Amino acid sequence: MKKIRLIINNDFKKKEREKFFIKKELQCILNLYAKMVSNGSWKDYSLSTGTKEVSFDFYQRSSEKPVLRITKNLRPKNYNEKYLIKDKDGKVIKKSEDLNHLIDRTGWNRLKLIK
Repeated sequence: MKKIRLIINNDFKKKEREKFFIKKELQCILNLYAKMVSNGSWKDYSLSTGTKEVSFDFYQRSSEKPVLRITKNLRPKNYNEKYLIKDKDGKVIKKSEDLNHLIDRTGWNRLKLIK
């Protein structure tokens, strides 16, 4: 009798890998963070994860709410809503399907920090 093998194309492992930022995304975000720290605009950062999104939060002071958040939407409704920039109230400032494009096209010096 021949041995029968059952092969299932399961995307479970692929979805498990996408629950955080990949190395290229983190490198791009940390380059932006280093630039803004040298300007004196940002002082601290944090990472937060959830079931629907992963975010990189920027702080002016560590005791306050995050000034800006770059989020990776894990379940986007539209293809251009994968990466979002949100303000401290959670309002979406910009959105894009490519993180590099989103960071390069945003005028970081023109964003005013309102107290």
